Amino acid sequence: MLAPSSPRKFALFSVVAVAALVTLGVLFYQSLGAKQAMPNVSFTNLKGEKISSQSLRGKVVMVNFWATSCTTCVAEMPKMVETYKKYNKQGLEFVAVAMSYDAPNYVLNYAETRQLPFHVALDLKGELAQSFGDVKLTPTTYVIDKQGNILKRYVGEPSFTELNSLLEKALAA
Repeated sequence: MLAPSSPRKFALFSVVAVAALVTLGVLFYQSLGAKQAMPNVSFTNLKGEKISSQSLRGKVVMVNFWATSCTTCVAEMPKMVETYKKYNKQGLEFVAVAMSYDAPNYVLNYAETRQLPFHVALDLKGELAQSFGDVKLTPTTYVIDKQGNILKRYVGEPSFTELNSLLEKALAA
């Protein structure tokens, strides 16, 4: 048999449960708008030059994780080159990061034969991929604003219409 105070306890429990759910909902909604900063990393391009995330501040940056063995990566690369050439003079920087399992000589050959106009970096130990949230799937591309905040992460080939629109907004800001 229920004690006379049971309905009050149930009502109090219900109010606490609803308040907890509302709080969780608000926190989740706020996290959607929270800006995530680009990790503090240093890329080494194929020429041996170091590019720190700090040195990229003030520019819009695309960081593209790719591999020569990834057919989607190879298919999207000419569009990435076109995008870079279109926006570079407006302040776009681009770093193509070859995954740790990609043979360095394949990456070098690909970059040279395709005359990639942007920085190409090797991630020999997988530390860059780890820093960007443990990237496993390629291609994965990050768009970073002038303040160093990640605006968007694309897994797979992006819609270049959407990407161009995002870049134009970020470059104009």
